[in-house]
Amino acid sequence: MKYENEYIKILNEELKKAMGCTEPIAIAYAASILKTIIGSSFEKIDVYVSGNIIKNVKSVVVPNTNGLRGIEAACAVGLVAGNSDLELECISQVNDNDIEKCKELLNKNIIKVILSDSDYIFDIHIKAYSNGRLYECRIADYHTNVVLIKANNNVILEKKITGIKNSELTNRDILSVEGIYEFAQSVDVNKIKDVLQSQIDLNMKIAEEGLNKPYGANIGKTILNNEGNSIKTKAKAYAAAGSDARMNGCNLPVVINSGSGNQGMTCSIPVIVYAQELKVSEEALYRALALSNLLTTHIKTDIGRLSAYCGAIAAGCAAGAAIAYLHGGGFKEICHTLVNALAIESGVICDGAKASCAAKIALAVDAGILGYHMYVNGNQFKGGDGIVKKGVENTIHNVGKLASLGMLETDKEIIKLMMD
Repeated sequence: MKYENEYIKILNEELKKAMGCTEPIAIAYAASILKTIIGSSFEKIDVYVSGNIIKNVKSVVVPNTNGLRGIEAACAVGLVAGNSDLELECISQVNDNDIEKCKELLNKNIIKVILSDSDYIFDIHIKAYSNGRLYECRIADYHTNVVLIKANNNVILEKKITGIKNSELTNRDILSVEGIYEFAQSVDVNKIKDVLQSQIDLNMKIAEEGLNKPYGANIGKTILNNEGNSIKTKAKAYAAAGSDARMNGCNLPVVINSGSGNQGMTCSIPVIVYAQELKVSEEALYRALALSNLLTTHIKTDIGRLSAYCGAIAAGCAAGAAIAYLHGGGFKEICHTLVNALAIESGVICDGAKASCAAKIALAVDAGILGYHMYVNGNQFKGGDGIVKKGVENTIHNVGKLASLGMLETDKEIIKLMMD
């Protein structure tokens, strides 16, 4: 197909390993870069963050910190024990002694969080003072995009902040539902097997962890204990359980999608569960996962990395389409599943990363599967039903406009409420 190599690149760019919620880890990553320059002596640290970073870090447990939450904790553990070479796994090697040092740093109250006046939705700018000198690290657009490193006015790295659509990542505008379906059908799976197998292994492992141990509100276990033994119930429960664990301090890594572990789990775990139940071939599972991951990225492109729109909804809709594919559905079934699912739950807000994300994931998976079942039973939403327009691409575009433009004031109010 025309864009096969680009689609493979997008999969490899999006499906990265990360430990914990990716926004606090991005803060820790920026701090760990400064650690390599400064060492361990700090007088003051100012952390300038955009509103959506505050929203997604405020309530989530930072992994490997013995239950510490928030921006200050994420910054502190990065400064004390971060390994910048590991990027989104930069705090995977923290030990008990590091945690004590982290607490000592926090007790000094020298880390100050400041709401940035930046125009960028994703913006982290840490200014650390040591021996009277200023050191800076800034990450913008997406989680590993370091745009500035300065040491005492000496610029080590600097590049223009261009916005996610014009960044160094492969152009997402080449994605389409038709193109994604063609790619999933035709690609040599050996070209995508490794990255998808990592997603299978890691995301299922954290799902099982969330079911076997108490994390957060235990949404996954609650679903399993109260909604019967159907495959649909299992798909929802496993996806939610992964989020239970991840949002509440589990140190197991996941494979993310569109910068989010929750999205990475939502678009993969239900598909894996259905593939196991249907006993499809390994190749069929890889193709379904390629479909789900790329559809998630496609829907999220217009929405943006962070917004007032819950990204798990996009991933749940994509999972529903991939489940349709596993049942033998073709392009028509996939399109109708997506439109139906997007119409059902496109009003779910994102009020930050925290325990309730697991419940939203369960709703998203449910909507994706319902969207498929609607079509199988001869029912569908049509153009003119709310934000639904004729044609799957037009509906996806409407959702993107709703999230990126229509919900701007919603996002501001959510951030205000959370900060109050």
